[in-house]
Amino acid sequence: MLSGYLEDNLNVIRHLSHYAKLAGRPAMLVCVCASLFFSAPAHAFDPQESAEPSGERKAWTTFRFGFSAYKSGRKDEAFKAYSDAAKDGHIGARWKLAKMYAAGDGVEENDFEAFQILRGIVKEGAEQGSRDSSFVADALVSIGGYVQRGIAGSPVKADPAAARDIYWQAAANFKDADAQFELGKMFLSGEGGAVDHRQAGRWFNLSASKGHAGSQAMLGKMMFDAGKTVEGLGLMTTALHNAEEADRGWIRAMQEEAFAVSSEADRRTGISYGESLARN
Repeated sequence: MLSGYLEDNLNVIRHLSHYAKLAGRPAMLVCVCASLFFSAPAHAFDPQESAEPSGERKAWTTFRFGFSAYKSGRKDEAFKAYSDAAKDGHIGARWKLAKMYAAGDGVEENDFEAFQILRGIVKEGAEQGSRDSSFVADALVSIGGYVQRGIAGSPVKADPAAARDIYWQAAANFKDADAQFELGKMFLSGEGGAVDHRQAGRWFNLSASKGHAGSQAMLGKMMFDAGKTVEGLGLMTTALHNAEEADRGWIRAMQEEAFAVSSEADRRTGISYGESLARN
């Protein structure tokens, strides 16, 4: 049974669908792409920004200073600036603090502190279509990971069933590709609930259509195992092309295993198909 503390946290998450209804339309994912969002050069505020309350302008200026310090390797200064901006209500600064705590990046690693910050982001929410909605979506997915694994020495115990519910909220309400990938894996393996290959394929397909390499690989493997050899090999080839370095190992191993039991003709056709998918 969940502790009272964790149950309170999950209640916040389960009310996200209510938050979406209050906004008057389904919650919408704005993909988190920190390199694009944070790379805007520091310059004078435009008229829209200057119309914001002075407190928000101060928080934004502090946040941008923190990001500049972080990029320059001055992580102590970055942490201080993010902390100050977070106190002034900047949700992006809170998100960066959570990421730093989670990775032990410039600060002592503390997953429970990261969890607490992320929980606050989810509880606060963000306006539909705003730049802040991406932080809410990413925070929800990160919380799902913590609940799935648990946090040692904290009230957050591993609860795969609850994690499946959290991923569902992010996958369905925010259309988050990472959440859809995690949910697909849980349906495929039966972690946190019943095995459901149809649901697994559905979530992998939705995520893969957004360019998620992991989902492309998993969907390709499912198609390959179902006898759709060329399509499966093609998707795994596309996945390897799109994968970031951290995912290349397991995707390459999956692809090579499938190629090893395929005919030469199927391998060639699959590679050609995958390369055409990667170009489109």
